[in-house]
Amino acid sequence: MSLFRLDASIFPPTSVSRALGDIVEKEWTAAHPDEIITRRDLAANPIPATAWQDAVTGGFTPEADRTDAQRDALALAASLADELISASVLLLTVPLYNFGVSQHFKTWFDLAYTIPDIGPEGTALRDKPATLVTVQGGNYRPGSPKEGWDHSTPWLRRVLQDVWGLDLRVVERPFTLVGVNPALDPFTDMANAFQAEAEEDAHRYGRELAELHGAGAA
Repeated sequence: MSLFRLDASIFPPTSVSRALGDIVEKEWTAAHPDEIITRRDLAANPIPATAWQDAVTGGFTPEADRTDAQRDALALAASLADELISASVLLLTVPLYNFGVSQHFKTWFDLAYTIPDIGPEGTALRDKPATLVTVQGGNYRPGSPKEGWDHSTPWLRRVLQDVWGLDLRVVERPFTLVGVNPALDPFTDMANAFQAEAEEDAHRYGRELAELHGAGAA
């Protein structure tokens, strides 16, 4: 078995999403201590913003006529897709930023999606076990004053579960800014409950990933 882990938080030392991802990874590693872990850190090595455009236009350009930028983008896209396809299981940690999807993750997804095996008609990731860890500074759950303001988690579920067809589990922790923003201090008990729930889910889903083999696992 092998694990592919992607992290998108731009604050590695204090990242809650990465910390929850560490729990998932430790549970997986406990069962597979000698197996391969492939990592992609989108904060340390962000995908160039122009790569998607170059890959798309390069795909419609005869190979002999492609620019160097188009060739580089297509090669990078193929590399991203291969990391996903060759792994047995996937772990993705993606926080909410400014009520939407992390730009680092969106750029990564768009570029990988240009590869036919995992593109609009591709099925190479179908039923591959995966865990998504996502966190929000506030609380956007049903019944909260800002219900519906999280425009990241529904999109992530859509593209990972419905488009790529992953066998997806989601660890979600709201209110990560409680204890950081004094205005949120009244919600400390609720935030602590959310934290405990998320950590329990991370342990459980890590163990589940350890028990499962991905489609086409390497």
